[in-house]
Amino acid sequence: MKLSAPTKIRYAVIGDSYSIGEGATEEESWPALLAQRLTRSGFLVSLVSNPSRTGWTTQDAIERELPQFRMAKPDFGSLMLGVNDWVQGVEETAFRTRLGQIMDEMLVILPNEKRLFVINIPDFSVTPDGPTYARGRDISAGLGEFNCVIAEEAAKRGLPLVDIFSPSKKMGADSSLVAADGLHPSAKAYAEWEALISRWRQHCSEVGLPA
Repeated sequence: MKLSAPTKIRYAVIGDSYSIGEGATEEESWPALLAQRLTRSGFLVSLVSNPSRTGWTTQDAIERELPQFRMAKPDFGSLMLGVNDWVQGVEETAFRTRLGQIMDEMLVILPNEKRLFVINIPDFSVTPDGPTYARGRDISAGLGEFNCVIAEEAAKRGLPLVDIFSPSKKMGADSSLVAADGLHPSAKAYAEWEALISRWRQHCSEVGLPA
């Protein structure tokens, strides 16, 4: 059911560099763009919390982001984590456990499971500086394995999952999608991701947002 115009809808984020907009500005990050799109649709959506930081892992999120998510008292939220766990060599079993803990704690805070959506990890191996972080590993294959964990944990909880991994490969053929640092997405890429992520709106009837 559509909420009345004055009702403020609180949106909070847990993530890393990809959620804070590293390589662009915070205003050009996909969460900020999503809030703007939903507001243009006639709903007053406020991005009340996005403490995401470059380099943060699921353990950082547990220690530093979950408390802020809890204090924000959001109406809906998003979760995009895992790239730094893989880069830093976190074991898959530990990653799964921590990711599941984050999902469960976010769900306790939110009104229902339909109000949390998950985004998987993009394939940074296609960027100019991406191979620097391989350390003898196959980046694409490793991220694919972590994305399987993300998909499985989301499915266990009935959470909608947005695939960024496949579309992100465009960064390898289009330099305009890569930031000046040679690693992160550009503002243009974040805008394209937001357009994909906004399709999550098919679930929005459960959230009180425009479907």
